[in-house]
Amino acid sequence: MTDLLRQEIAATAATIVVKVGTRVLTHHDGTLNEQRIAQLAEQLSEINASGRRVVLVSSGAVGAGMSQLGLKSRPTGLARLQAVAAIGQTNLIEMYDRTFRLHGRRAAQVLLTAEDLDDRQRYLNVRNTLLSLLEFNAIPVINENDTVSVDELMATFGDNDRLAALVTNLLRAPLLIILSDVDGLYDGDPNDTNSQLMPTVHAVNEAILAKALDHKTGLSKGGMLSKLKAARIVTSAGENLIIANGRHPSTVRDIMAGQPVGTLFLGQGKSASPWKRWLRFSTQPRGRILLDQGACDAIAAGGRSLLAIGIIAAKGDFTKGDVVSLCGHDGPEFARGLTNYDAPDIERIKGLKSDRIAQILGHCPYEEVVHRDNLAVL
Repeated sequence: MTDLLRQEIAATAATIVVKVGTRVLTHHDGTLNEQRIAQLAEQLSEINASGRRVVLVSSGAVGAGMSQLGLKSRPTGLARLQAVAAIGQTNLIEMYDRTFRLHGRRAAQVLLTAEDLDDRQRYLNVRNTLLSLLEFNAIPVINENDTVSVDELMATFGDNDRLAALVTNLLRAPLLIILSDVDGLYDGDPNDTNSQLMPTVHAVNEAILAKALDHKTGLSKGGMLSKLKAARIVTSAGENLIIANGRHPSTVRDIMAGQPVGTLFLGQGKSASPWKRWLRFSTQPRGRILLDQGACDAIAAGGRSLLAIGIIAAKGDFTKGDVVSLCGHDGPEFARGLTNYDAPDIERIKGLKSDRIAQILGHCPYEEVVHRDNLAVL
């Protein structure tokens, strides 16, 4: 049975990002499942042959390394994990390239770290490279650079869900498909026969995030929390996301046909600009500026710039041009932007009207501490 909304989303998505997790790509012993890679490559090639662009975010380097080395269990030491990932990554990309070539496509390896998407120039370089690869009709295969990303390997579940969401935003792709070892998001414990699969989620709010947590321990169940956070990033920028079971042989094909597979997370509002996407999701703030309530309201509801008069304090060692978090005096971050002043100067001019900045600093290059054009409300 075809879902008309899903059919429209799939049909109108000119660029599609597909993320596949380690548990989908590996056998129960952790070694690489070559048959599943072949099935995935065939379905992605079908999308590409239809005139649409496809980007793959793939885990599995450690599993590929285990297969190459004949290991029967996942190494526990960080150095050994990184070594196994380095060995496995070459095998993984070779396998993708070999299977894609059977369908007239080529794979292109792209290894990224968080810093690549944090720095604005490197962010743009990554975007330009990916777009060029797509123009060559290649299928980029993106992975976290496991050999240098410490947090990625030491966690039970990697951060490729977030990486896939950031790549989706980077390319302004209308659809991200996350292939997991679960059918989607359930309204209760997936192991409870009374729990039902949620076919559609209209907003990733706190109630939805809570469905990924174990009520006894408060910990994430099965890596679902990272997928929901990825969904929040993607849908907040106006794009759609589907979480589905990648162990079924035709999942991607069924999704592209508009079949009610997995859980669909609908985009919120209009598509955000590339600049706002980078500010909101990819870059990491270098400090915080605490604001009074009037300034918070003016920015969040009034669409105004941040002026010195509304500032209570500057926290952190940041300089002009850095990205900073904007926070209420006792609340979490609600916006971020590029600051026109460094932290020491903001401490000197906080609470003052703009016409007094020159008197205090000896010059007034900007009336706004953060201009509205360089500011994004979260």
